[in-house]
Amino acid sequence: MNDLWESTLLRLQRTISPEAFESWIADIEFGGLIDGQLTLRVPNSFQLEWVHNNYESLVLELCQEEARYTSHAAPTSIALTIDADLQARATAARSTEPARAPSQRAPLSSIQGGRLQTPTNGLLASRPSFAPHATFAPQSTLPQPPPVADLNPMYSFDNFVVGPSNQLAHAASVAVASSPGTRYNPLFIYGGVGLGKTHLVNAIGHTVLANNPGASILYLSAERFTNEFIWSLQNHRIAQFRERYRSHCDVLLMDDIQFLAGREQTQEEFFHTFNALHHANKQIVVTSDVYPQQIPEMEERLISRFQSGMVADVQAPEVDTRVAILRTKAAGEGIQLSQEVAHYLAQVVKSNVRELEGTLTRLAVLAKLRQRPIDMDLAREATRTVMPQLEQITSVEDIQRAVCEYFGVRMADLKGKKRTRSVSHPRMIAMYLCRERLGTSYPDLGSRFGGKDHTTVLSAYKKIGRLLEENDDKVLDAITAVDRKLGL
Repeated sequence: MNDLWESTLLRLQRTISPEAFESWIADIEFGGLIDGQLTLRVPNSFQLEWVHNNYESLVLELCQEEARYTSHAAPTSIALTIDADLQARATAARSTEPARAPSQRAPLSSIQGGRLQTPTNGLLASRPSFAPHATFAPQSTLPQPPPVADLNPMYSFDNFVVGPSNQLAHAASVAVASSPGTRYNPLFIYGGVGLGKTHLVNAIGHTVLANNPGASILYLSAERFTNEFIWSLQNHRIAQFRERYRSHCDVLLMDDIQFLAGREQTQEEFFHTFNALHHANKQIVVTSDVYPQQIPEMEERLISRFQSGMVADVQAPEVDTRVAILRTKAAGEGIQLSQEVAHYLAQVVKSNVRELEGTLTRLAVLAKLRQRPIDMDLAREATRTVMPQLEQITSVEDIQRAVCEYFGVRMADLKGKKRTRSVSHPRMIAMYLCRERLGTSYPDLGSRFGGKDHTTVLSAYKKIGRLLEENDDKVLDAITAVDRKLGL
């Protein structure tokens, strides 16, 4: 069971900044997984409060993803508990271990006993110390936001792979970062989980700072904004709260704005914060998992303001983009990855970028543990639980044969130059299915269908897609029958 937490720690180490990881995550220990509840032990109440507010949802999400690749049941919740022994060990570590540069990360082999054995740095040493079971007392001043360094150093425009699925969002983000407050204000980026929204937001922050080191950037989640607002009301510090967000902020970067749905008082506060920043030509960037008008229980006046700037979406990347993402990630991590394995992984993992990169990380760890190179055999073994159906569709030829059987045409004609409807229509359906089921690139499909130009394949894909949108019975019946032949 402990190996699930160890693999989650590896993902966390690559997901958040080194400073944040070593300060808040590195000394957490695995406490057990019972009835879906993952218990984690932390040294003190201050760290418990911070992890709960800022990292608990991320930890749960990554742990659930890792559980997919093991025989363990996925956790459904997290319980944080304070461990007196951990507090004592952390104190001893601070007094005996040498400090190190924040940019250094613990090696993969340093995970032992369910926690990362990382030396303590200055950030950890500066954390307030609390009695192990003391009651968390309210602070006299408003909790400060994380330092600008809390922007993830791994997320920049340089390592963001651009493709048709994210081209608009990337272009808008670059424009905003180059001239904040003047173009596309606000910038609203929406899309599913793990598709690159947070990457773009962090890249904007890094670029703004590179161009203007004195800029004041606030990067946080909507959940944190809500928690700070509630704390400020309870502790009569609302004036300080408003001064920070309205007067001392040049760029506001906020993730998961949909969290404000249904929270009327917090929406009211954010509305006035938005107006103050926008009136002062300060840049606002927010992300969401859905289009503004699709956020339930969000005030119309906020939706209107979100739509007044640039609204850009990020979609699931195409297979070519997924291959490029894998190659970029592998190069950055020093992982030897062949084109063949990269293409295979891109065909298997289609849902989101985070899962794609996580699969590569897990494959690299597996190769290191077994002291063998990353090859197709290891890739198939590592991804067997991800898509067992892949074994039923091994190539474009499988789909071509199934289409030929259904329509009663010869393979030579399907790949040939005949343009009669009796051949061209099955050919277009085969091209569409290869693109949809396998994610094969348009140029590759062109070569697999007798040397057709990629624009011909693209036209066929769009035409069949349009007929499906129009609920064409013959096309629907054909695709259903072919899928059945393929065991889907």
